Amino acid sequence: MISIKIYGQGDDLVIGACDEHLLGKKFVDGRFQIDVSKNFYGGQRISKKTLAKYLHDATIANLVGEETVQCAINLGLVNPNCILKIKGVPHAQMIRML
Repeated sequence: MISIKIYGQGDDLVIGACDEHLLGKKFVDGRFQIDVSKNFYGGQRISKKTLAKYLHDATIANLVGEETVQCAINLGLVNPNCILKIKGVPHAQMIRML
């Protein structure tokens, strides 16, 4: 399952999504750190199919975890060469220019 939180920011649809089992964890690797906080990523529990629908509508997405990031890659929304791994956990950001 995926955890997703949806934010409206003006005309933008911003989402924070992560593999549910990562919620509430922090990963540090040298100068890189990601805090998969329940405040930012905690929200609805959804399937990868539902995540795909949200990603098609999102203008900004912050994505963490194997399943979540792979979904965006499979949709052609994230380049697999542009993924940052922190302690082996994939992290990607997506911005859609309209």
